[in-house]
Amino acid sequence: MDFEQIGYAVVDGVATITLSRPDKLNAFTSQMMAEMIAAFDRVDADDDVRVVIVTGAGRAFCAGADLSSGAGTFDYADAGADSPVGPDGELRYGVERARDGGGRLTLRIFQCLKPVIAAINGAAVGIGATMALPMDIRLASEAARFGFVFARRGIVPEAASSYFLPRVVGISQALEWCYSGRVFDAAEAKAGGLVREVVPADALLARATTIAREIADNTAPVSVALTRQMMWRGLGYQHPMEAHRVDSRAILSRGRSGDAREGVTSFLEKRAPAYPDRVSADMPDFYPWWEEPAYR
Repeated sequence: MDFEQIGYAVVDGVATITLSRPDKLNAFTSQMMAEMIAAFDRVDADDDVRVVIVTGAGRAFCAGADLSSGAGTFDYADAGADSPVGPDGELRYGVERARDGGGRLTLRIFQCLKPVIAAINGAAVGIGATMALPMDIRLASEAARFGFVFARRGIVPEAASSYFLPRVVGISQALEWCYSGRVFDAAEAKAGGLVREVVPADALLARATTIAREIADNTAPVSVALTRQMMWRGLGYQHPMEAHRVDSRAILSRGRSGDAREGVTSFLEKRAPAYPDRVSADMPDFYPWWEEPAYR
């Protein structure tokens, strides 16, 4: 797929996805959604990619949904058998086109097998804020601004943010930001737990790359892929025994791997590791465990 509204580049194992509609403050469109999903598909299919950085071109990260359609921006009414609105105005919640586009993207990010770092360089409002929630590490420029503005637009939080946001910042902070819909600065985002660090604008990508390099240069790809899914999916467990079952499978299977042998040997020999296993071919036989009936 050729990309028109995002940039995609890989350098030394780090993929950078850049939201690229700078003249529109990188406002989110259905095309951008499709391109970002395709980019994450490319990331997972490429064993040379170890870490992903997501950032924005120009002054903004993503200023929210493209509102150029005016009052009808969020109205899905149209003709056709697959329309989420029937001929008599009834809502067809079960059709594929009824799904929220932001949620399609955040669910794809959630499923990613590589660590994802958000380098939030400017305004991150609406979907610009919620798309970053399933990313693992969020860094913000001093110029960044955030807003969960949905109630001020007559809609509700989207992009599965009712799942992600309370888990990232806690229920009280999540509700205050969503109830008010106000825009707040990077310092408040850090104090509220939304971002890990606030750095000068000219140092943002360098800081993100430093974190990415620490992961890419020192860790086993399959271990990182499993860890990402174990941690995120563990947020939904009802009892620690669910985590214990997955941990036990992972330790048993990875303990017999070439990666485990290389990890111990390189440590004892005081040299950089060269892990042999690849995400595309060497995920353990119990993966994906959440598709088993016991984990549904």
